[in-house]
Amino acid sequence: MATWDDVASVVGVLPLGEESSPREWRVGKKLIAWERPLRKSDHEAFTALGIDPPRGDILGVRVSDEGVKFALIADEPDVYFTTPHFDGYPAVLVRLAEIGEPELRELIVDAWLAQAPKRLVQEFLDDTK
Repeated sequence: MATWDDVASVVGVLPLGEESSPREWRVGKKLIAWERPLRKSDHEAFTALGIDPPRGDILGVRVSDEGVKFALIADEPDVYFTTPHFDGYPAVLVRLAEIGEPELRELIVDAWLAQAPKRLVQEFLDDTK
């Protein structure tokens, strides 16, 4: 079970990673993770499908593309999901209480890799070899 402190810790050790405002994390000016409570329209969409809306803390995370988003959702639908608001956008929603810390770390690092400047990504990858 991951927490908001875990999110902050992971982002905090990544180059240029910062919490730009409460529960909104960026690399430079680019958003990589954020708190994303469900909106009224999200609840209505779940209800229309006959599904109970997710409860608890929800983290939005940037992914490299929609293929990754749909693969995550297909592999672990109890952890990852999306709403119509994110159709066509490379981001996935995460039930924070359902994701393990190692998986959270991997997801956030991948988000950072997708959004960070290419030179910085290469330096990071070179340092982790």
